[in-house]
Amino acid sequence: MKTILLICGGGASSGFMAANMRKAAKKKGLEVSISARSESELEEHLDTIDVLLIGPHLAYMEEEAKEKAASSGREILVKVIPQKVYGMMDGVGALELLDSK
Repeated sequence: MKTILLICGGGASSGFMAANMRKAAKKKGLEVSISARSESELEEHLDTIDVLLIGPHLAYMEEEAKEKAASSGREILVKVIPQKVYGMMDGVGALELLDSK
């Protein structure tokens, strides 16, 4: 099971995206755990996640997030969710990010 964390400014919009991703994952038969948090909570979750998805409005944080992920000693995939995917709350599109390196 992959553990996915979505971060945004306050955690609210990423909560809607996480719900849509859960629905899409269930339809595809994927075993994932998806949660949404504020970017200020990132470091609290680095020991438990496999994937970090960043809201497009926080794209400026990508390099910093990758550095924090690397310092955790775990291999964590870090991706920024494209604006189009995020704006449409496209759970399927967000899940497709897991397949790209």
